Amino acid sequence: QVQLVESGGGLVQPGGSLTLSCVHSGSRFSLDAMAWYRQALGKQRELIASISTSNYTNYDSSVLGRFTISRDNAKNTVYLQMNNLKPEDTAVYYCNAGHWAYDSYFYGDNWGQGTQVTVSA
Repeated sequence: QVQLVESGGGLVQPGGSLTLSCVHSGSRFSLDAMAWYRQALGKQRELIASISTSNYTNYDSSVLGRFTISRDNAKNTVYLQMNNLKPEDTAVYYCNAGHWAYDSYFYGDNWGQGTQVTVSA
């Protein structure tokens, strides 16, 4: 099974930036599609960004133009660069290892512990 460890969360002011990282334990990280999800208090966990093995990316409209997902296969790491943060971005952020099929991201069974992002003045 794959183990995932997220890091990089914290408290930032509106308009600020933050970069999240997720380290994948597997030896074949390059074969997995990866994604970032978030879950705000009282809300469902939602997919916000995903990246395929060939670096195709997809974003939820709520973060499009502000967030960038990327991967470094040499480091077994996926990143989420977050710019122009808004209070509504406050949530626990999770990464996931899955795959692409039929033009959709399919999540895997394992999740990391998550990292808290709080956007507040």
